[in-house]
Amino acid sequence: MKIAGVAKQFQHLMIASILLGMYPASALAQTGHSHDTTAELQPLTQSQSTLSMIVRENTERFKDVAVAEAEGYSLLFGCVTGPDAGAMGLHFVNMKLVGLGEVDARRPQIVIYEPMPDGHLQLIGADFLVIASDWDKAHPGQGAPQLMGQLFHYFESPNRF
Repeated sequence: MKIAGVAKQFQHLMIASILLGMYPASALAQTGHSHDTTAELQPLTQSQSTLSMIVRENTERFKDVAVAEAEGYSLLFGCVTGPDAGAMGLHFVNMKLVGLGEVDARRPQIVIYEPMPDGHLQLIGADFLVIASDWDKAHPGQGAPQLMGQLFHYFESPNRF
């Protein structure tokens, strides 16, 4: 009886091995959420370069997080990290700017910081956010906002660009 059980397990193992051998190894190694692809970097357009320069110049003072806080930015989103995808930083949001229904390269609604090992926060980025209903009210019939040629992506819930 024991031999029959071992023989049955061996049969199952052989069937599994044969089935696995039918697939190319590269297919088995694929995942549905691969981050290993390297995108080819494209040179910035003149408009993109100008936008980057304007944002850098106008957020330089926010390298000191106390300045950002004094100007109405407060921590709204904590640092989101993932084992494979890195981190998104600490998002300090100026809700007064969010509520204006406007986008201006000189006044981003969000400044983003990374906590450093020594405890200070390093400015790593800026982002723009506008509530869709506020934008639509201020700009009837104009569609999604654009900032120097950069089209904003619409998120349905909550409705924002």
